Amino acid sequence: MNMQQAIKMTAAETALVDAYTAQIGDLPGDGAVLSLRDTLVHELRTAGLPTRRIESWHYTDLRTLLRAVPAADASAFADRVEAVVPGSSVLAVRSGQADLKSLPRGVTARSYTESLLDGSAVVGLTVLGADDAIGRINGGLVRGGLEVTVAENVELEAPLEIQVVQSHGQAHTRFPVFFGAGSKATVIERHLSTSAEASFVSTVSDVTLAEGADVIWIILQQQGMADTHLGQIRFDLGKDAKLHLFVINAGGKLVRQEIHGKASGEGADLTLRGINLLGGESHTDVTFTLSHDVPHTTSSEIIRNVVFDRAKGVFQGKILVAKDAQKTDAKMSCNTLLLSDDADFSAKPELEIFADDVQCGHGATVIDIDHTQLFYMLARGIPENKARAMLVNAFVAEIVEELEDDEELVEALEGIISAWLEKHA
Repeated sequence: MNMQQAIKMTAAETALVDAYTAQIGDLPGDGAVLSLRDTLVHELRTAGLPTRRIESWHYTDLRTLLRAVPAADASAFADRVEAVVPGSSVLAVRSGQADLKSLPRGVTARSYTESLLDGSAVVGLTVLGADDAIGRINGGLVRGGLEVTVAENVELEAPLEIQVVQSHGQAHTRFPVFFGAGSKATVIERHLSTSAEASFVSTVSDVTLAEGADVIWIILQQQGMADTHLGQIRFDLGKDAKLHLFVINAGGKLVRQEIHGKASGEGADLTLRGINLLGGESHTDVTFTLSHDVPHTTSSEIIRNVVFDRAKGVFQGKILVAKDAQKTDAKMSCNTLLLSDDADFSAKPELEIFADDVQCGHGATVIDIDHTQLFYMLARGIPENKARAMLVNAFVAEIVEELEDDEELVEALEGIISAWLEKHA
């Protein structure tokens, strides 16, 4: 007789299961949602957190890296935070509580808690396969978030900022967002901490673009240096839909940002740009998958990484081209500026192609600062710290400058990046 021996849970795994047990009578949801929560937490208990033996987590052994999880604190309170771009419409979730006071015309929203309570959320509380630890943790513990719809042919004049602000403890949020046909919008999904106390955050955004929608979506992650951030965005692009996705990681102790998308309609186009600013002893992992499912779709991905101190970074990118996805045009690159002998960055770009009429390619580079350029600037009286920061800033600036149609947004993001670099360079 074969008997499967249960794994011995780590302190972090135990804390997550205990967090669910302690809140089981208080977590929102109808019978179907609560049953699904039980299943997800049971899977977490029996399988444990992923280790390096799982291919998609090979460079981020979550079971080893996640050593502790702060207890959930219902009394946690986060202060109001000003928008990145003045004049933006702000939808805030502070310490799990939604604030829906600022809705622009053509946008409807409700608290995700309502979707959990009436059971409509159960359809979206799915995991992306057996290795989806983020989906499992979030689905089991999610309390709030926002469900947002942008109506057909609506063009938002100002950015829509979705703020997720946490002071300490745990926060588990979800954001289903639907863009109607022909709509156009800029959305800033911003995650930040307002205290030095440790937080454990999981978040999942489900983004759907209908035919002809044109969306700029910016993920701005500014967690505290003691925080764990497990983020996931899932997107589905309809016919002729365009998604310009920008990911900026400028904080966090342990960060895993997953990006999973599908080009489902002909003419769909994805532009992904990423900036990872890594310092201290942080560990940041950006894992990306994109499935080109139909003919005549395009995608372009450029990731820029700046790594200081003893930080470790990861980029895993995988483009899948289906057999019927002829005329696919997909290009992916990962460029890293490694600025310390103790720093580390792993890049793993992949292509999996089943069609025969495509243009696809990928590449990765790792470099140091050009010392000729540094000498040139020092010779002109620029202090070394300032010169290094300027050169590093130039390395990532062209990514932000692609948003040139919105000068205020470019200025705001450049200010955040410059402030981070001046602190660490």
